[in-house]
Amino acid sequence: MYNTTTNKGGVQTIDLSTTGRFVRLYATKRSSQYGVSLWEFQVFGTGGGTNPQPTPTPTKPTPSTTPTGNPTTNPTTPAAGWVPVDEAAWKRTLDAYEKIPFETVPANIVRVPEFHTNCTVANEAADDPIVLPGLVGASHLHTFFGPKVSAKTTTEDLLKSTTTCDAPGDNSAYWAPTLLKNGKPVAMKNFRAYYGSRLKDPSEVKPFPPGLRVVQGDAKRQVATPKGASGQFWCAGSAETGRSADGNWPVCAPGGNLIYQLTFQDCWDGKHIDSPDHKSHMGPAVNGTCTGKYPVAVPNISMMLGYDSLGGDGLALSSGMASSIHGDFMNAWKQDTLSALVKICINQKAKCGVTPGWKK
Repeated sequence: MYNTTTNKGGVQTIDLSTTGRFVRLYATKRSSQYGVSLWEFQVFGTGGGTNPQPTPTPTKPTPSTTPTGNPTTNPTTPAAGWVPVDEAAWKRTLDAYEKIPFETVPANIVRVPEFHTNCTVANEAADDPIVLPGLVGASHLHTFFGPKVSAKTTTEDLLKSTTTCDAPGDNSAYWAPTLLKNGKPVAMKNFRAYYGSRLKDPSEVKPFPPGLRVVQGDAKRQVATPKGASGQFWCAGSAETGRSADGNWPVCAPGGNLIYQLTFQDCWDGKHIDSPDHKSHMGPAVNGTCTGKYPVAVPNISMMLGYDSLGGDGLALSSGMASSIHGDFMNAWKQDTLSALVKICINQKAKCGVTPGWKK
């Protein structure tokens, strides 16, 4: 076993000469707000070693080919990582949605398929109930919006919780890595989740299935984000007057604040509420239509993360560089409320607020 107490943090490579099938990491304490990231702990080898013991011949024949990509049938074990949708609950959701009548859209209403929810911070914790369920303190630090969340939180817990979001019926959980200034969390100024559609025909959009879980973005993406690069944090309410010393963060003029818009996918595979990477059950539209592997159009979420900061030096995400920004969503809407918002606001291409009532 390798042991060290002199590491100084950052990216480190440890060369070992050993054999074995498993690696176990013991950490005596959290060295920073980043903690120990299980996503970023990687092991590389050159292969070789002793020949494996022969596998006993199974009593039942195995398939002659191994399926690749998304499974064509629902998996039967949670270990597969693919979580099948509750088909009965999904059918009830669709049946109720279809019965909701359309409303006449007043002539003065902005014709944009949209509604939203505003939330304040519920809590901060080094937890992630989607990526690392049940493992308390195993994640980098996250800022949660909606109900209070821990690594053990389930959809059922959310539905029974109080929430910091103002859209009636929205008990969903939203979260993102915490922004740090010189190692300390930066306060949030505001958070809004827009629900809309980028499809050619928004009337195709259906409500999310109960229990849907999604991650957007990549915590392992650690690349520079100079001015003009994709995935930029930007200034709201004032102009950008410069960049941080490392070039990755804008400097905002007084009166504004740092903000990021994180946009989720428009289409769902219609079969699973989660997948091994928490992304592969969702996908992009093709020429403005949900088709192929992702035939079901669902609301497109855009998380607007507003920070009480003018940007500049000393900033980092708890997941690392600015490029590692990502967001998580656990659907815990009251399904009848969500269905009404989708039917009246998105399907009819009418701009709403936090309720189906028109926003003028």
